[in-house]
Amino acid sequence: MTQKWFTNLSIMQGILDVFSRSDLEIIKQLSETPKEGQDLYLFSGEVRQQGVHECLHRDLMVGFGNWEFGPMDISDPFPNKDGSVHLWQGYEDKYIPYKLNRYLSEQLPWIKYHEVPDAGHLLLYNATLSEAVFRALVSS
Repeated sequence: MTQKWFTNLSIMQGILDVFSRSDLEIIKQLSETPKEGQDLYLFSGEVRQQGVHECLHRDLMVGFGNWEFGPMDISDPFPNKDGSVHLWQGYEDKYIPYKLNRYLSEQLPWIKYHEVPDAGHLLLYNATLSEAVFRALVSS
């Protein structure tokens, strides 16, 4: 991330093309009511509380690094069928393709997949959606 031959991540340069329409609305709402001392770079200063390297660069290293296992190698953490993993995915998410999580949930039956049609990556910042997520978790 410090090399100069290739351009940096667009988000690091303040280019918001990586966000969906709904994400941009959430970012606008968050920027209108910032917390005291909040840095509005990206969509929340809390993302970078420990510095750019610890937060953003480590995310990239984990996301694109060698995990030494594949998602299909994970065994069912609920062999007695007494639980499940819930996964909410915004259909308009430009960071994580919905097709990836849809496929994983089809292959791993212990994952309950919830695809949200008009949501992006920041769907949990939407009060209505986060309440629906909470209700689904409490009722399951």
